Amino acid sequence: MTAEIVPLPRKGPEASIEPMLELTAAGMNQVNQVILDRMQSEVPLIPALAGHLISGGGKRLRPMLTLAGAELVGYSGTRHHKLAAAVEFIHTATLLHDDVVDGSDLRRGKAAANIIFGNPATVLVGDFLFSRSFELMTEDGSLKVLKILSGASAIIAEGEVDQLTAQRKIETSEERYLHIIRAKTAALFAAASRIAAVVAECSDEEEQALDEYGRNLGVAFQLVDDALDYDSDAAAMGKDRGDDFREGKMTLPVILAYARGDEREREFWKAAIAGFRTSEDDLDEAIMLIERHNAVADTKARARHFAQRAIDALSIFPDGKARRAMTQAALFAVSRGY
Repeated sequence: MTAEIVPLPRKGPEASIEPMLELTAAGMNQVNQVILDRMQSEVPLIPALAGHLISGGGKRLRPMLTLAGAELVGYSGTRHHKLAAAVEFIHTATLLHDDVVDGSDLRRGKAAANIIFGNPATVLVGDFLFSRSFELMTEDGSLKVLKILSGASAIIAEGEVDQLTAQRKIETSEERYLHIIRAKTAALFAAASRIAAVVAECSDEEEQALDEYGRNLGVAFQLVDDALDYDSDAAAMGKDRGDDFREGKMTLPVILAYARGDEREREFWKAAIAGFRTSEDDLDEAIMLIERHNAVADTKARARHFAQRAIDALSIFPDGKARRAMTQAALFAVSRGY
């Protein structure tokens, strides 16, 4: 049984990330300086490898959520700059480890770090960045912040292991898939948003609202990422099209297409997810089947549902520049093509 897909209409002006970029520009300059300073090491390979990914053109959405949340609640201090950098280090470390696990060739449109520097160095530099993130957390001095971010780090690792154990298992349900992406992606979105309310000493209600905003945004973001694997080319996404297909990942487009397919189609999916049909022709057939059953469109509709839940979570805050920018970020997350 799959969960109901709710194709909610998109409201407001055309979605754009620009309001979020404008809102957080000054703060991101400070965050980027912290990142640059803390990725340095007397071991030259560490800044070289870390810099390869950190300077690779990512949107830095997660640290921006911390800065935007601080703007939303009227925080005027500077603690959130180091914490936003810690969030980015956690994210970057997980990307480095993910590329080794997945054997990825591309990341953000260029060769993945593991291809250039090798798997051992990539894993160890990921460990270094995790360590740097915890240094930044402890320097902040808040046990609550430390608990939130360290807890998110553990949940992310659990999610990645859960995804690994679900890999190449055609029987993976939509419920388990959503559980995985809530852990491996949404947990850090939630933590990044929530810590802004913690440093500002907001009410429990405001703290929970920011957590819900980030958590639902993270689910929406990952749903769109998984849809794009069957809906866009590598140049647009900055990664190989069909990565999830070749790796046997049971993402929502596949789960829906398999559930809706006839016996012949299901036999194809069983062979493909098991790793026996992974050629370019097989990928083309997979995309054709997914299109036949509207699986990409329905995955994006599901993403819009979670984006709307993220937007709704902001309703307790007064209207203003920060709230509008965060609303636009949620709409952008589900309308993007990369």
